Amino acid sequence: MGQHDAHGAPRPAGAAGAAAPGEDLDHDVEEVIAAVLTASRLLVGISARALGRLAPSLTLPQLRALVVLDGQGPVKLAALAGALNVNPSTAMRMVDRLEAAGSVTRQAHPGNRREVVLSLTDEGRRLVERVLADRHTEIAGIVARLPAAQRAGLIDSLRALTDAAGEPPVAPRPAPPPESAAP
Repeated sequence: MGQHDAHGAPRPAGAAGAAAPGEDLDHDVEEVIAAVLTASRLLVGISARALGRLAPSLTLPQLRALVVLDGQGPVKLAALAGALNVNPSTAMRMVDRLEAAGSVTRQAHPGNRREVVLSLTDEGRRLVERVLADRHTEIAGIVARLPAAQRAGLIDSLRALTDAAGEPPVAPRPAPPPESAAP
């Protein structure tokens, strides 16, 4: 398969003046950035489609908050804001909407009644499970179309990217049963 530049245009193999891999580091970085941005667009689209099918009133940032609460358990507002990289007032507005939708509860912190602890409700947990199962199904269909050797390379590349960003890994999950992915 031929190589492509950062804009997706084919780059002829062995063209005059073409640098060997690694010789033009600035160009290589731009190629990686373009590929990551394209993959990001794909993954955001998968999440948006899952929300559209299962929870049309939920936004992607709200889903992200629910996923953080699902993964970290009950947390204080400041911890949620930090995990989402937003200020506490933005997190509070998000929690207000999620609480009104029945996905999150607030309780006084047992050790300090001035602090509030946020938790998922059973409905919030079920919603996260359904959306993640839907995303899993769509991603599985895409990954299944890749040859095994490309899947192995993708694992190494994506792990390197998430490690560089300090993103905690997600454990592999078995495929969800068909009924859990149904709307």
